[in-house]
Amino acid sequence: MLADEVLTLLKDNISINEYTRYIKTLTYDENSSKSDTAVFTTPNQLLAKWIQTKYAHKIADIFENLTGQKKAILIKTKSNTTHVNKTVQQQKQSTTKNKSSSTILNTSFTFENFIVGTSNQLAFAAAKSAAKMPGKQYNPLFIYGGSGLGKTHLVQAIGNYAITQDQTVIYTTSEQFLNDFLYNLKNHTMDRFRQKYRECDFLLIDDIQFLSKKEQTQEEFFHTFNELHNLKKQIVLTSDKPPKKIAGFEDRLKTRFEWGLMADVQPPGLETKISIIKKKCELDNVYLNDEVIHYIASHMEDNIREIESAIIYLNAHANLLSKKITLDFAEDVMKDLIKDQIVDISLNDIIKVIAHELNIKPTDIKSKKRSQPIVEARRIGIYLAKTLTPDTRMRDLAEFFGLKDHTAVSHAMKKINQLLQNDENFNVKVEELKNKITSANNKRSESL
Repeated sequence: MLADEVLTLLKDNISINEYTRYIKTLTYDENSSKSDTAVFTTPNQLLAKWIQTKYAHKIADIFENLTGQKKAILIKTKSNTTHVNKTVQQQKQSTTKNKSSSTILNTSFTFENFIVGTSNQLAFAAAKSAAKMPGKQYNPLFIYGGSGLGKTHLVQAIGNYAITQDQTVIYTTSEQFLNDFLYNLKNHTMDRFRQKYRECDFLLIDDIQFLSKKEQTQEEFFHTFNELHNLKKQIVLTSDKPPKKIAGFEDRLKTRFEWGLMADVQPPGLETKISIIKKKCELDNVYLNDEVIHYIASHMEDNIREIESAIIYLNAHANLLSKKITLDFAEDVMKDLIKDQIVDISLNDIIKVIAHELNIKPTDIKSKKRSQPIVEARRIGIYLAKTLTPDTRMRDLAEFFGLKDHTAVSHAMKKINQLLQNDENFNVKVEELKNKITSANNKRSESL
């Protein structure tokens, strides 16, 4: 069977422990699966969530390599797969107008479940406004920012709200839009394509930047955009960068992207990350104490999807091993995840960020100057160097920071640990600096 072959091929791309612990629990559900959707079952909800998050995209890629067709992958528990077709059908019938059926959205992506902080409050407010007053104030709404910061959540929250108002919603990724266009062009059914994308109240397209250099598809989208805009239908687009910085797009499209409102989503601060973790735990009925929550928030990067995956990963391990989630347990289970986050950070990377954020010269941090701001910056530098470059020897740290020997490093570590324990504001400052260092490192790595 094709599904068995897919899972066997996946075995070559993951560790044997992962395959045995997770993938071997999967069973292909032929009755629930469709031509464009492959449904697998697994014994419990925790496994289903973890496999969906961690492996579904890999399974989809293997299906595509074998068949040439992109399939959606759904991982369900055995108890709820009998409801898959019924649920899909109900959602498809939720709009009774003689228009295109509304897209099936992730129902957990709502405005109520979105954590608002200073990093995303403009985008959140604009999204709510677009949902409640479509086609009026912000049309199009263009939301941009890095991967995993909540853009998809916001755009689908708009769609979920619109459906409750009996509006027809089409949500798609740029890849799906492209594939739809090519399929209908090849089969001479462009009227069907245009009916789907132009006879809706809301057109929501994720990751529009991937239409770069697709000239024929851009031409079709240009006319789709114009028709919807003229009819005052709401258009919402997301991208990893603002329109002016998207390469491979016609100027006339970039101009139209800027007609409405552009709202960026920035990486969340530490407090927002903590709130996100607490909300995720509440939604998934996962209990984590404040110590563990703070550990995850301060050690994981800003990618919200990865933070959510870490929570699922941690909780799955605790349940499978019948363990309580303590800080020691979290540190042990997540050590590989954390290690991946801090790879290739150099001492100079650390000093550069600290100097910039605290407005102190890098040379002063590495000097023997004793003014209070410089001493504090130096101690923070030593602490983060020890944390983010754990393989660096103490004597090498001493030499880098211009200290006499490794005992001076130990003294600095003792002082800063006392401050971290007794001063919450100082704790937040250090964690924010740590987040900025890891974020800067990742952006540099992605650009290589």
